[in-house]
Amino acid sequence: MQELIQRKLFLAGRALAFARRQLPQPRELARRLGPGLITGAADDDPSGIATYSQAGSQFRFGLVWTLLLTTPLMIGIQMLSARIGWVTGEGLAANIARVCPRWLSLALVGLLVVANTINIAADIGAMAEAARLLAGGSAHLYIVGFGALCVLGQVCFSYERSVRILKWLTLALFAYFAVVLVVQVPWRQATLESLQPWRFFPEGATRGDYAGMVVAMLGTTISPYLFFWQAAQEVEDERRRPQPAARRSEPAHAREHLRRIKQDTYAGMLFSNAIALCIVLATAVTLNLQGVAGIQTAAQAAEALRPVAGEFAFGLFALGIIGTGLLAVPVLAGSAAYAVSEVFGWRAGLSHGFHEARGFYAIIIAATGIGTLMSIVELDPIKALLWSAIVNGVISVPIMVVMMWIGQSRRLMGAWTITARHRVFGWAATAVMAIAVAVMLVA
Repeated sequence: MQELIQRKLFLAGRALAFARRQLPQPRELARRLGPGLITGAADDDPSGIATYSQAGSQFRFGLVWTLLLTTPLMIGIQMLSARIGWVTGEGLAANIARVCPRWLSLALVGLLVVANTINIAADIGAMAEAARLLAGGSAHLYIVGFGALCVLGQVCFSYERSVRILKWLTLALFAYFAVVLVVQVPWRQATLESLQPWRFFPEGATRGDYAGMVVAMLGTTISPYLFFWQAAQEVEDERRRPQPAARRSEPAHAREHLRRIKQDTYAGMLFSNAIALCIVLATAVTLNLQGVAGIQTAAQAAEALRPVAGEFAFGLFALGIIGTGLLAVPVLAGSAAYAVSEVFGWRAGLSHGFHEARGFYAIIIAATGIGTLMSIVELDPIKALLWSAIVNGVISVPIMVVMMWIGQSRRLMGAWTITARHRVFGWAATAVMAIAVAVMLVA
């Protein structure tokens, strides 16, 4: 008996040692997660939080299915953008400029900058309002402070420190997991309504309202600025590694790196939509079931939570708005700067100092500064989100079509063109966005 016990302990020890070798350790896992995780977290910016809060407060659990639909589509299109950046060694805008007419490249990048700047204005305004609700004081002071903080963080910090800070800021999103744990979610009802939303259509809501919110959910989760950011970050990460060009042609190295991109993107997009689900559930339970349906901004959602779910839930929700804003604004400004710099052939990247890449940093400063000024003059947040959604919708479909074209091009991608399964998800995402844009324009 004693020998049997010793043998079982020995085998268990061997199994544990094998598992430790196979599973990545926390430090290694944190090192492998980067552009995909930050991109996914940045998708849940204050503007996105406002959209998810509207969905939950107005239609309860009736739009949960959109998050299930967009998850594989997000993964597919973001993996494509990361793959293009790593394989070609150039950002997405540079690749678009290689295959599209000059006027079309400039038009797409120009509209991206406009949409990102409007989005920055909405996000900074939401952060300032959340800070005012938490600590009191002047919203204008918070707007200036947050705008300056976002600019200084990108201009003054090294690339490594900027990425490290952005990774830490992703933890702010766990506030929404905590909110769901605080409130009582009727899981059976949530599951039933999400699977059969047409049976539980709320009174007073029209089909046009529902269609508009579906389009808003799709546009919030699949946004052009995320494509440009993740591709550019893959390029920067690879340039920081020793001898990247020499090893790029090695099949084993390429397969390992593409596997890392896949893991990183899966983790980031699943995390992003899990947070979105938490926000929809939390606002559905605390607001809709209590008769509160007129939510228009993220700050309004936080304030409405206070009398319904208590101070703790309110505080977590408001802190999450500030944390996600500090993550998203640099990504919005940075993606615009990468796109403009790549199209005009400027030196670009957070790994360069200000004096090495003045044009790149000038775009970051201008986009954040103009967004801050728009918030100070009290830009209507609803109109800002509307115009941002329209511009993003207009440019998302042609950008996705060009991305699919690049991903299938042997001239640009060599032996690493996208697989048949990847093509299915990529074209499906493009088709869904095209339908969403058509519905939005008709509405």
